[in-house]
Amino acid sequence: MRILAIDPGYDRLGVAVVEGDASRPTLVMGECVTPAKGGKERRLAAVFEAVRDAIGAYAPDALAIETLFFSANKKTALGVAEARGAILAAAGAAALPVIEYSPQEVKLAVTGNGGADKAAVARMVGRLIVLPKKKKRLDDEADAIALGVAALASRRSASRRSS
Repeated sequence: MRILAIDPGYDRLGVAVVEGDASRPTLVMGECVTPAKGGKERRLAAVFEAVRDAIGAYAPDALAIETLFFSANKKTALGVAEARGAILAAAGAAALPVIEYSPQEVKLAVTGNGGADKAAVARMVGRLIVLPKKKKRLDDEADAIALGVAALASRRSASRRSS
């Protein structure tokens, strides 16, 4: 199974492609996509295009995305919700099944603790999947990789599609 995993964001998206199964996941690609500053419609179009291009380049079996986490900052939450809309539109345009996970579900799948912090998740990701050496891996990319690993572990693509 090949999963395109997206950690949604308005300023930066974590994007990863993982394949295999829970016992032997492989990272095909991991990066952050940063839309150029500008009008909201242009930024959201860039999010859509990045996801569309990744779907075309990697032919995933499903797209995994984190559910919206509501924070105290409503402006940030709104931007992330809009980015999720662009991501889901790209998946829909490609007829790609979507699997949604809460941040707690990802943490539980990767670390065994739904309340784990980002550092614990990043450490476990490095133990569960071989990561190429990089000078610096941004949190958004590590979160996308963790999401992909969680999706492979749960294999819920057929039973947990968003509507």
